[in-house]
Amino acid sequence: MNILDKLVRNSLDAIELNTYKISDKLKRSTKSIPTAVQNNQHASIISEVKFSSPSERSIITKSNPIEIVNNMINGGAIGLSVLTQPFMFNGSPQIFMRIRKRFDVPMIMKDVIVDKIQIEAADNIGADYILLIKSLFDLKYVKDLEEMIAYSHKLGLKVILETHTENEFKNSLITDADIIGINNRDLNTLKVDINTTKKLLNNYSGSKIIISESGINNKADIKFLYDCGIRLFLVGTSIMKNKNILLHVKNLVNAI
Repeated sequence: MNILDKLVRNSLDAIELNTYKISDKLKRSTKSIPTAVQNNQHASIISEVKFSSPSERSIITKSNPIEIVNNMINGGAIGLSVLTQPFMFNGSPQIFMRIRKRFDVPMIMKDVIVDKIQIEAADNIGADYILLIKSLFDLKYVKDLEEMIAYSHKLGLKVILETHTENEFKNSLITDADIIGINNRDLNTLKVDINTTKKLLNNYSGSKIIISESGINNKADIKFLYDCGIRLFLVGTSIMKNKNILLHVKNLVNAI
């Protein structure tokens, strides 16, 4: 199996194991990502909580997510992306809920979503956003993108639609997704190139918020992407691996 096959299979296995069967009903944040971006004079960072990944394997040994997030927020992150996929990412809805109960910030349920059951779980755990991966729909791993977006909106969830190619990006702009993501990582090969964002934003003049994801390690990366037109940045691995999360987030925020 290629990486996409594995990611989809992992989600199907997690569904079968009732990973997304949630009895809780948590409230969402009272804050807004678009408002935070509009009012922010510095770099708007979405900081990602993940303990492992297909490319990095183990990132850090599982520790207190509340302490980790507290440092992220105090460092200036405007929101959080929290992995709920148990396989390859070592995440869970339970970790998401622990964080949701403690912090009133916009939160993205980061997962490989292939079924409405996962969207319903996102609603129950208090997510503000879910992430959908455009290539999974184009390659027919998942059916009917617009139906999944509409169902999310029906439940009050906003949608980040992740793209990697020029064609995916162009077609995503005509959907009802709330934010368009540009993943600098090719999910087929796991190779990262932040020039992907520059290429896809060439001649873009739309009004939708674009978030750049993956491969953001330092202030120079933030400045490069800002010059490309990016105003929202998702940063995961470089934050989670840093010994001083608060200082690293603060440095990224103050890159602008």
